[in-house]
Amino acid sequence: MRLLLALGALWGAARAPPAPTQPHAIRLEGDLTLGGLFPVHARGPAGVPCGPLKKEKGIHRLEAMLYALDRVNGDPRVLPNVTLGARILDTCSRDTYALEQALGFVRSLLPPGEGEGGCADGSVPRRAPPERLVGVIGASASSVSIMVANVLRLFAIPQISYASTAPELSDPGRYEFFSRVVPPDSYQAQAMVDVVRALGWSYVSTLASEGNYGESGVEAFVQSSREAGGLCIAQSIKIPREPRPGEFTKVIGRLMETSTARGVVLFANEDDIRRVLEAAARANLSGHFSWVGSDSWGAKMAPVQGLEEAARGAITILPKRASVPGFDEYFTSRSLENNRRNLWFHEFWEDDFNCRLPHSEPHGEPHGGPGTPVRKCTGRERIGRDSPYEQEGKVQFVIDAVLAMAHGLHALLGEACPGGRLCARMDPPDGRRLLAHIRRVAFNGSAGTPVSFNENGDAPGRYDIFQFQGGNGSGAYRAVGQWVRGLRLRAEAMEWGPGAAAPPPSVCSLPCGPGERTKPVKGVPCCWHCELCAGYRYRADPLTCLPCPPHLRPTPNRTACRPTPVLRLRWADPWAAGPLAVAALGLAATAFVLVTFVRHHDTPIVKASGRELSYVLLVGIALVYAITFIMVAEPGGGICALRRLFLGSGMTLTYAALLTKTNRIYRIFEQGKRSVTPPRFISPTSQLLITFGLSGLQLLAAAAWLLLRPPHALVDYELGRTPDPEEARGVLRCDMAEGGTLACLAYALLLMLTCTLYAVKARGVPEAFNEAKPIGFAMYTTCVVWLAFGPIFFGAARSAERVHVQTATLTVSMSLSASVPLGLLYAPKVYVILRHPDRNRPRRPRPPPPP
Repeated sequence: MRLLLALGALWGAARAPPAPTQPHAIRLEGDLTLGGLFPVHARGPAGVPCGPLKKEKGIHRLEAMLYALDRVNGDPRVLPNVTLGARILDTCSRDTYALEQALGFVRSLLPPGEGEGGCADGSVPRRAPPERLVGVIGASASSVSIMVANVLRLFAIPQISYASTAPELSDPGRYEFFSRVVPPDSYQAQAMVDVVRALGWSYVSTLASEGNYGESGVEAFVQSSREAGGLCIAQSIKIPREPRPGEFTKVIGRLMETSTARGVVLFANEDDIRRVLEAAARANLSGHFSWVGSDSWGAKMAPVQGLEEAARGAITILPKRASVPGFDEYFTSRSLENNRRNLWFHEFWEDDFNCRLPHSEPHGEPHGGPGTPVRKCTGRERIGRDSPYEQEGKVQFVIDAVLAMAHGLHALLGEACPGGRLCARMDPPDGRRLLAHIRRVAFNGSAGTPVSFNENGDAPGRYDIFQFQGGNGSGAYRAVGQWVRGLRLRAEAMEWGPGAAAPPPSVCSLPCGPGERTKPVKGVPCCWHCELCAGYRYRADPLTCLPCPPHLRPTPNRTACRPTPVLRLRWADPWAAGPLAVAALGLAATAFVLVTFVRHHDTPIVKASGRELSYVLLVGIALVYAITFIMVAEPGGGICALRRLFLGSGMTLTYAALLTKTNRIYRIFEQGKRSVTPPRFISPTSQLLITFGLSGLQLLAAAAWLLLRPPHALVDYELGRTPDPEEARGVLRCDMAEGGTLACLAYALLLMLTCTLYAVKARGVPEAFNEAKPIGFAMYTTCVVWLAFGPIFFGAARSAERVHVQTATLTVSMSLSASVPLGLLYAPKVYVILRHPDRNRPRRPRPPPPP
């Protein structure tokens, strides 16, 4: 609807005669006419439609169409007996002006206006035969092509562009009659995405000139990057059409807000590209950014002239093209005499040779600036000899567009007019049928490259990849690859500045180190935080930390798990050597006492101490010392069984004997206070039965435990688990934990406490009974030993050596508790037996009293 309103608004302008300042159209007579739209002039200042002449993009391309028409009209194989004419207009690089000009193409197709249907006398006016406009070549800018395509489709006029690459022109619903011999920016965007990914970049910024080309190009790039995956856009910055002072400094400042995104993708015009490079150089950031430019940058020197350092390493893309040799010969032979059909050629002549033709109006400032004298043109100047010449890059595509239109017309003519000449069915030609034939053409173009269209009217994507190499005031573009249905990049041909063998990184986050997982930032898949797999976790994959199994610990770089070393208590370890030495000395001392008692079995001291219980007590003390060797031995099924049996048995036997002896003394003197009758169960046999009965309970309980839960050795990894996995150890131990140890000792400690209680009660026995008080003192000392044992045993630091510390504490405590009665009860007797044998003799019996 908006298009129809715009068309209606311009209707009057289409019927009005051209304004005096409006450039004329080039008209070439022919049987069929092709329209042409070229930016012969640049956009003019405010209020003026057209500005200075554009030599390459305007005149070169326009002459390419004229050259192509000459080729077609001179080729008997294409459109024989039919001459192609032309009507070529100047778009002045402005979309609204181009639309106004394009309405001239359809003027003859419009119905006559009111008052134009007859003459004043009522007769029918004679009109010139309508111009048979069959198709349009152009335009150059995508914005212009969009405007014109909206008008031409209303009249079913096919259009073939040689330079418009906006992706939206591929929409057949809106631009049904539009085709192009250059690939759309969607292909270019895909090629640029492939280049960015090949460089190893995952985080880039985009810069676009405001307008259809820049914004559509960036949109296509973003869409392709989403489909490809693994590529994120840091910032999308748009450069205004009329940038204010300092605008490009702000652009560089915004790019530095995401400074790790060193790759910058540009869909911008030449002027904007140059000003971006200038701003980067002013900010002393030459070399920080790596540019990836679209075909608007291509292999042009103008944007990088004098800014080689800032542009160093830039990757640019350009549709595959080749020079057309025949055009060079044609164009360099053009002169004022043989090229009168080009109405703008005299203006080009003056600009190219910097001279002035007679009777011509000035078209702009001289090359040397205002006030510079300008010589007169002689007309004998020659292009390429008296002025520099290089074939413009889109010449090939202009020629191919004309040839594609000609091949489509040739096929339509063969279908509609079998005789090979124009017939009524071609007056006018069917635009839809012509479009169908155009879409089916396939031939080798002017430079030998294939020309064809897909169902949307797009040419296949074929691009050359260039890199700007050099610096320090000089540089050149070097071909480093190509993109034809896929990227082929020659990495060895690329340069990245002094000392750099690879492109600079352009990532949001650097790769995580060993043992670190990536924790994605919500909404930005290319950004993440690195999180260490702490503790006993390892990195199973880039996103996951998993705990190692109990018997394993992470490797130093936390990328896998490895076996945890097993810690064994060895005989030479400090925690074993000390207790073993104490136990060995204790056993030796016990053996010495036992041998001494056996040798002096019938002496008074041995008899007075109760020989039977003394031997039992010495056996118990020996068992207490011997348990140290069992506790230090490497755990196994047999060792663990011996620990259960004998850990408490020695102490039980020792304290059972002491308890029996203390109880006997206490009962004897308590009974003596009340009666002269001796108490029961004080004979040696009774004492032994009581002792063995008390200690037998321990053996019965241990035997039952062995039967109910057979012992075994295990490696306890939890016990040796430390905050630092490097210090973690598995501990080889019996299945008897701290609670089991206390259970083994509980009965013996109960006997010890009971014995201590009786020792307290027996503290008042007569001084002459020399064994009661040493027993009491031994019990007090033993209690102190075991009171000190508790905090040390249970307060040992949690580490791999905790079991060893506890083992050493337990064995030393047991050895000390055995040494106390050995020293207090037996050492004085042995001393007397060995050192004072005279005191160990039986006393002479007293003589009987006299009668």
